[in-house]
Amino acid sequence: MSPSVRTESGAPATQDRPATYKSNLEEYEREGDVRLPFLLSYREVKLLGIAGVGFFLDAYDLFIINPVATMLQYRLYGGKELPPGLEGFIKAGANIGSVIGQFAFGYSADYFGRKAVYGKELMLIILATIGTICDPTGALSPSGSLIWLAVWRIILGIGIGGDYPMSASVATDRANLRRRGTLLSYIFANQGWGSFVGSLATIIILLCYKHTMEVDGKTSKVDGVWRILVGLSLIPAFGTLYQRLTLPESTRYVESRKGNVPVPDEESIEELKKKANADPGVSEKVTPASPESESDGTRTPPSESATDENAAAAEAKRHAADLAAAKKNHFREFFHYFSEWRHLKVLIGTCTCWFLLDVAFYGINLNQNVVLQQIGFDGSSGSPWNRLFKIGIGNLIVTALGFVPGYYVTILTIEKLGRKWIQIQGFLLAALFLGVLAGKFHELSTASFVVCFAFLQFFFNFGANTTTYCYPAEVFPTRFRASAHGMSAACGKAGAIVSALAFNSLTKKIGTPAVLWIFFGCCIAGAGFTLLLPEVRDRDPDVVYAEEQREYERTHGRLPHH
Repeated sequence: MSPSVRTESGAPATQDRPATYKSNLEEYEREGDVRLPFLLSYREVKLLGIAGVGFFLDAYDLFIINPVATMLQYRLYGGKELPPGLEGFIKAGANIGSVIGQFAFGYSADYFGRKAVYGKELMLIILATIGTICDPTGALSPSGSLIWLAVWRIILGIGIGGDYPMSASVATDRANLRRRGTLLSYIFANQGWGSFVGSLATIIILLCYKHTMEVDGKTSKVDGVWRILVGLSLIPAFGTLYQRLTLPESTRYVESRKGNVPVPDEESIEELKKKANADPGVSEKVTPASPESESDGTRTPPSESATDENAAAAEAKRHAADLAAAKKNHFREFFHYFSEWRHLKVLIGTCTCWFLLDVAFYGINLNQNVVLQQIGFDGSSGSPWNRLFKIGIGNLIVTALGFVPGYYVTILTIEKLGRKWIQIQGFLLAALFLGVLAGKFHELSTASFVVCFAFLQFFFNFGANTTTYCYPAEVFPTRFRASAHGMSAACGKAGAIVSALAFNSLTKKIGTPAVLWIFFGCCIAGAGFTLLLPEVRDRDPDVVYAEEQREYERTHGRLPHH
């Protein structure tokens, strides 16, 4: 007979009902009731630092590629424009790689486990960054140098793309339900800081090279500027690599991989919710409740200790067998889950909303030269150094005006307003300002244009840009979370690729205002598709999934997939 172990409710476990382990969450749960959602604990800040680096690097890369492309004009083509096809390939390369990374890492994280995969995407980012800064511009032809850069940027994109489902899953698996959206928003807000630091770094490095380029007239030294600018991203990447590689598997993920085990009727939904309120500050290692013999100070006899060891060994074997079975059935379970319309429509909603958002968001942000031209910071005149410096200042203005503030309003309000409300109002208000820009593009004064564009950026980030990342991490159960998040993010990046490749040619054919009207339509459609999504504030998808399984078992007399 197995030794008596006390469950969380205090009742002894039996052979019919598996033992439940204490994780000492009570202190953290009480703390969560009084602490404001946006006030993070030390361990949440640590998790934020580990998971947020990928988004910092994503935005950093996105926003430095424009000045880097301009620098390469002077290094490779004497200041003339880059070949349009190669320029588009370089700018879209990271997004093309991201689609691959999001699918591959998303599925791998669910199949192999977060611990087995996490950190590998950062290793790819580091490898690709080193490959990029080793571009032999002096040894290759100008076109060859650009192709070298584009290939490494695709590899970089695979790593950056892989970070989306990985960091979202790792954070959500550990998040307290009451602060889950806030933690995810904090992680995603690193995008704002990545773009801000990218703009700032461009200005500082150019100032260091001012004498060389301006006074000495050595414009070719710009080759060093872009390499330093790209290489700086290695600092945060190396800084968090060890923590990612050694992060333990979360308890929530381990529990989800035990296969389709019936949820006992006596374990109510309220009890499941209580378990779901784990705090990232809690150690992932759980310990069994002490047997009664230890609680009254007596020592466990050797024979009982040996029995305990045998039971533990048997439990480990059973757990390994469960994991093997869960892996074997994962693909089939994934398709079974999304074969139901109630789940498929949510996936369609997360994928389509992210796609529509990124068509507009990246269409504007990958081609900021149009915006910089309107506010007089496009670097169209002056010496090479002055032109590059003006572009850097312009990017800094755009970022500081609306980019960073929008993220932090989301952080402060997401647990009060909810994800659905923020996403719908974000789409609609972004559409409003896009409509103003499109309708009055040639009539707005510089000040009016800057204000309108700042509000547009603000409502992108206090809106769908943040919530499209949060939604797939919060609405799907743990066992399918990373795969579904990867699919949703890949659809988003597909939208970014469409914008990167089509924006310039469309602008030349139909004009910038007409393209802005297309973005307006994307935002209106995004608000409509958001209606497919449920509100996920205080909603635990694992609890919902457990109840759906219980209902299926009651109706069919067996669990799904059995």
